[in-house]
Amino acid sequence: TYSCVHCRAHLARHDELISKSFQGSHGRAYLFNSVVNVGCGPAEQRLLLTGLHSVADIFCQSCKTTLGWKYEQAFESSQKYKEGKFIIEISHMVKENDWD
Repeated sequence: TYSCVHCRAHLARHDELISKSFQGSHGRAYLFNSVVNVGCGPAEQRLLLTGLHSVADIFCQSCKTTLGWKYEQAFESSQKYKEGKFIIEISHMVKENDWD
């Protein structure tokens, strides 16, 4: 599982991970199919490395740290697969094993 590095709240299961090769606002990020224990801010249009997207910042429900964003809408057809998916920057999460 992946958890918030600041408060250890559970964020996502490993099987929800789509890609490890994304770029967040402040460094490398992972793309997830779904996440838990996050709140969502208002959507806004941003020009990202892959073009114009409508995104909403996501934050940890527990400690309120901004973690990344949710893709609400992609304006280029090649980017449509991101809609409804979530970016979490790796600096804000820690991978935890379930077997300990």
